[in-house]
Amino acid sequence: MEKEYITIISGGHFEKNVLRVISEDIIREFHYPVIQQVYSFDLSCYYHPGRRQYDANGILKEVLEISPPDSIKSIGLFRVDLFIPILTYIFGQAFLDGNTGIASLFRLKNELYGLEQNNPLLIDRFRKVIIHELGHTFGLIHCPYPNCVMRSSTYVEDLDQKKNCFCKNCREELNRKRGLELMTGR
Repeated sequence: MEKEYITIISGGHFEKNVLRVISEDIIREFHYPVIQQVYSFDLSCYYHPGRRQYDANGILKEVLEISPPDSIKSIGLFRVDLFIPILTYIFGQAFLDGNTGIASLFRLKNELYGLEQNNPLLIDRFRKVIIHELGHTFGLIHCPYPNCVMRSSTYVEDLDQKKNCFCKNCREELNRKRGLELMTGR
């Protein structure tokens, strides 16, 4: 059976309208239908008490294990503070040219940086992280173009400066990797 959809695996409570907008973004950027699943993760084994954070690599592997076998790609969505051993924190993680990615909105909240809560900005940042991580699963690497969603983001300000879509070069590379004719970049 041909793999023809991308799966969103919700590992935390996310409002239906947020999941709808994320699904629309994924469909627009990757041209695959999206299915949504809710999964109750026990993340306690990934918690590092000294850091008070969760090991993204372990969570990523668990998302891979529970991903539907007929899904071309899966992205796990979370609300916890993620880390990998070499970085203080991360917004998301993915297997490059693999099947799975994860994204968390924990570090995307204005309140974490002493600013007023801004839910539209929070969701905009989250959407960019999700598209970015899924881009990695399709084999895209970081892009030097400042507005491209594949530009590396160390800080939330980096996310705020880019769009939630691929630049022309990344769009062409994505289509080349997928064996598609050129689709218009933005």
